[in-house]
Amino acid sequence: MPLNSSDDNRTISAFTSKLTPAADICVGLTILSVVLLSVLGNGLVLVICYRRRKKMVGSELLCVNLAVVDFLCCICFYPLSILSSFHHTWLGENVTCVYYGLGCYIFGLCGMFTIAAISIVRYLKTCYSLVYAVWLEGANIRIACCTIWLVSAVWSSFPLFGWGEYVPEPYGLSCTIAWRGYHTSAKDAFYVICSFACFTLVPVLLIVVSQCRILYRVSRFSYSLSARGIRNNLRYAEKRLSMMFFCISLGFVIAWAPYAVVSFLFIFHKGNWYMAPEGFVFPALFAKSSHIYNPFIYFYFNKTFQKELRCLLLSFWPKLGGNKVGVHIATGHQAQYPIHIQLQERGCVQQTNFGLSQERTLSKSKSKSKSKSKSKSKSKATHISSNHVHSRPVYCWGSTSKNAPTLMDIKPAKDPLPVSI
Repeated sequence: MPLNSSDDNRTISAFTSKLTPAADICVGLTILSVVLLSVLGNGLVLVICYRRRKKMVGSELLCVNLAVVDFLCCICFYPLSILSSFHHTWLGENVTCVYYGLGCYIFGLCGMFTIAAISIVRYLKTCYSLVYAVWLEGANIRIACCTIWLVSAVWSSFPLFGWGEYVPEPYGLSCTIAWRGYHTSAKDAFYVICSFACFTLVPVLLIVVSQCRILYRVSRFSYSLSARGIRNNLRYAEKRLSMMFFCISLGFVIAWAPYAVVSFLFIFHKGNWYMAPEGFVFPALFAKSSHIYNPFIYFYFNKTFQKELRCLLLSFWPKLGGNKVGVHIATGHQAQYPIHIQLQERGCVQQTNFGLSQERTLSKSKSKSKSKSKSKSKSKATHISSNHVHSRPVYCWGSTSKNAPTLMDIKPAKDPLPVSI
């Protein structure tokens, strides 16, 4: 039966894109690039955190929680917005709109609360470390993560029971809370105001105040050490760590500020026309960019992440580590002091017991050669040198063995030395 009522026409038009087809494709490609970069970056963060899970401290669990939020949000919800952009209409209408709005709001609150918790934990550790050192342990951090998810899920589910509503955004390719529900009923007005005051403004104030206090404390401590002429590596590490969390917090606030301002002004507008649909698109896309840059901030400021990423890449592509030239001196039948040059791969694998036993036997043979005859020592040295030629010991990235011979250990001989490669 054809739909003739005004309510049905309003519903159909609400799920139709208000942008041009070319603009819809641009929006879809933009969100697709956000999804790909976020999945790649946050996926690497999660893999690295899993590799060093036994070495992680309690506060790092909050960074893992933030990476999980960004990763799952891009996997579970943004593909629906991408497909809708390419079809120039919202797919699934009301059912998928509620699913998308509910999920994005849960993960948005989780991200905001997690960054607020990171800021508070960093503030307590920096300013009151002795008082709250016991409290800021792994068990309490896990409880904080569970509380963040629980509060976000409970508050986001209120529109399912009549407190608020999830509706399409003005440009028609995304869904969010009905901010204009402020004018419909007292329950909707209460939910909208609390969403902004308690679940947006308060966390942002906590983030800004905590990060400013941390930077002030760290800079003051660094200045006091510099005035006394004290050089401390711990001071440099603390500054880098503080700058890392400051950039994460500042980036999140900057990314979501335009969208929050536009939505807040939209609450008190009673007319049918507030602004052009493009005015809602750019703040929404800019807010989605908050899922991208956190992994890049981790890898730039945190040297542990850099080393783990290098080891992870070398485990898949060993050739990226290049080759290392090692020089071994051994005696043989052909010449008195032949030099064997051996290529040793760089990787993130510890040296095997086979290589260690060869070094030990080499040192033992050198000590025994002084007491025994020259003929026996030559045969033993020949056997050891042949083992070294065929072996390929593997060293960890940037590490060197104490017993590994180098070019500086070779003493010049009187006779010319033949070289065998």
